Amino acid sequence: MLTLPFRFDSLKTATSAEGTKVWDMVRKKWVLLTPEEHVRQLLVHYLVHSMGYPQGVIALEKSLLIAGRTKRFDMVVYSRNHVPWMLIECKAPEVAISEHSLVQALHYHSLLQAAYIVLCNGIATYCAKVENGGLLWQEQLPYYGL
Repeated sequence: MLTLPFRFDSLKTATSAEGTKVWDMVRKKWVLLTPEEHVRQLLVHYLVHSMGYPQGVIALEKSLLIAGRTKRFDMVVYSRNHVPWMLIECKAPEVAISEHSLVQALHYHSLLQAAYIVLCNGIATYCAKVENGGLLWQEQLPYYGL
């Protein structure tokens, strides 16, 4: 398990009639700040500002067709060649990272074939490198140098 030093003051928020919203620097719009969205936004800011990932290679909540059903992944980081490199599944802090979370990410991975899978609920973060059909659990997130 990894513990990431999230900076809660890095998010730009505003109050609206719908509730608290957060500025999504990737999608370039205000989105409702649900617990899962909070984790997603903190992780985006960490990847961009602390780890140097280019903002332009991150995609959030895009649709996939899996077994005839439309699903949406939380986050994918692409290589410079626009190939899925890291698949990230976010959960709300009160949702434990479990085997179910991993199975969900592996379903998305079956289509995307990313080199890394990350599971994060804002408290616990797990990162695995996909290697030889298995998962090699990492002690830290990989640096973006593709």
